[in-house]
Amino acid sequence: MKVLVANLGSTSFKYRLFDLSDETQLARGGIDRIGEAESHCAVEIGDHCGETQQNIPDHAAAVGICLQQLTDPEYGCLKSVDEVAGIGFKAVFAGSLSGVRIVDAQLLEKMEVLSDIAPAHNPPYVSAMRQLRQAFPQIPLVAALETGFHETIPFEHRAYAVPYEWYTGHEIRRWGFHGASHRFIAGRIAEVLGRDDLKVISCHLGGSASICAIRNGESQAASMGMSPQGGLPNNNRVGDFDAYAIPVIMKATGLTFEQVLQEMSSKGGLLGVSGLSGDCRDLEDAAAEGHDRAEKALRLFEASIRSYVGSYMALLGGVDVIVFTGGIGENSERIRTHVTRNMEWADVELCSEKNSDVSRGAEVCINAESSGVQVWVIPTNEEIVVARQTAAAIG
Repeated sequence: MKVLVANLGSTSFKYRLFDLSDETQLARGGIDRIGEAESHCAVEIGDHCGETQQNIPDHAAAVGICLQQLTDPEYGCLKSVDEVAGIGFKAVFAGSLSGVRIVDAQLLEKMEVLSDIAPAHNPPYVSAMRQLRQAFPQIPLVAALETGFHETIPFEHRAYAVPYEWYTGHEIRRWGFHGASHRFIAGRIAEVLGRDDLKVISCHLGGSASICAIRNGESQAASMGMSPQGGLPNNNRVGDFDAYAIPVIMKATGLTFEQVLQEMSSKGGLLGVSGLSGDCRDLEDAAAEGHDRAEKALRLFEASIRSYVGSYMALLGGVDVIVFTGGIGENSERIRTHVTRNMEWADVELCSEKNSDVSRGAEVCINAESSGVQVWVIPTNEEIVVARQTAAAIG
């Protein structure tokens, strides 16, 4: 069975094609600047790598280009589009319609209604899914909701202390996100260590970041809240924030409620604190040159990660493994060092030599021999998780 996995942004489309018989990745590609005069298209199939510039008006057209690439008589890996058994989407939020679902009118309507919760994610997915249902009705579409992995979180770690009717009637709760990544880490570390009874803290650190407490392969708590806005500060999103500060800002600045939310979700996070960039690479370079606010942004980010790691140690009753993944988790020696510093009390001790010698894309253990807790860097693979879920959904 061949499954296409799609990861969408408002003006981008990235894909990977898998053969699920042996989980081989057959192709990957991406299209940026959809809807602009010149869209950038990239493809990698076998030994073929290519890039082109062309006008691609919408996501349906982008998928059409993708399918043309995959069936190209010169370098393609498919004889026809009919070989694609289904398209899986790493969809973000549909409230109680969580888990893995065939894309239908009910799901699309729910995602559209909840667009305010995930404004950067839901609208492009809804638009693209609708276009694709019409353009390619013969291909089943599957949404693997990012909240699905967190359905095992118990009430006490999922609910806010709000009127109970908000929880039952309006779905106000900590939904958690990055489910595909945390699910992959839970399965991969169990495979690597040959154990399914592990207490794991998964640190997905990238432009969007979250922490997950995992016991026996199941999510027990996640740092993101009702929306991807909550939890850790992200590259340009605030993270945890006292809602009662919003009217103070409104009165002080004259901004409307909607404008404050927009600034919190686009001008906050590491970008807001540093005034320079939301990219940790830029901030680490600037901090090394003495940029005070870049250093402050990094320290705030590290402190927030440590806070969640510490609380999840208490929640799990200890920890067997801490895993760093995502673009920052996999590549930032500084972040890994500062997050785990002075944790000997919890039997966590990093090996500085191993930590400084992590190669890009490596899967490696970086704790000291004396550490009772293992610390790993494991590149995540959200796409293979979505591919597996898609295959299971369409049978």
